[in-house]
Parts: sequence; structure tokens; C-alpha cells
Amino acid sequence: MSRRPYIRPVSTTGWWLRDGLYFRYMMRELSSLFIGAFTIFLILGLYRLSQGRAEFEVFTARLLGPAGTAFALLTLIFAIYHTYTWFQVTPKAMPIVLAGKRIPGFVIVAAHWLLFAAVSATVWLLAVIF
Repeated sequence: MSRRPYIRPVSTTGWWLRDGLYFRYMMRELSSLFIGAFTIFLILGLYRLSQGRAEFEVFTARLLGPAGTAFALLTLIFAIYHTYTWFQVTPKAMPIVLAGKRIPGFVIVAAHWLLFAAVSATVWLLAVIF
């Protein structure tokens, strides 16, 4: 055994930029931060609504401003990416065996996307009606 074993140098800042797999992983983790921040932002909107119409109008004016719109669009992009990556890993996290046969992964992913579309359409219709 060597007295001075080789220690591979590891960058503490840019290690995730060198490999596409690590980069996608870090982007997925970053997406959850944006979704969490947007959730807090919406809770703040509910709080402003409870304070009265004037406070809520100030909140919505900020939401419709350039910074609020950019934040909402960036969060939407991250939410779509987060949803896509989660649906892709679902067959590995939730393998379904039916009548002794494992259901193919693409069927599970397609079922999730169909259910996602159905729930989104239902919410949209309810928003339009009410």
C-alpha cells in the first residue's frame, strides 16, 4: 500500500456541468425550488385577498408586471420539465404487474399524461364556467 494514495481532484462548483445526466438532475432539483417559491407567492396572494380588494389589486398589478410575468413563465417551464421528468421515472418507481405480466413503461407514462390532460382540461373548464 502506498503512503500517499491518489486523491482525485473534484471541483466543488462546476462538477454538475460536465455531465448531461448530472446537469438534468440539478435542473430538476432547481425546478422544485421555483415551484415552491411560486406556491409561497400564491399563498401571499390569498393573504392579500383576505386583506381586502385594494391590497389584492396591488398584488395582481405586481403579478401582471414584467417581473411577475417572467417569474410565472420561468416557473411554468420548470413545472413542465419537472412533470416530464417525474412521469419518465414513474415506471421505475411504480412498476405495475397485472395478471402476472409487467405493464410496459410507455403505457404507464402515457396513462399519466392522459390523466394529467384530463385533470387540466377539467380545471380549465371549471375556471371558464365559474
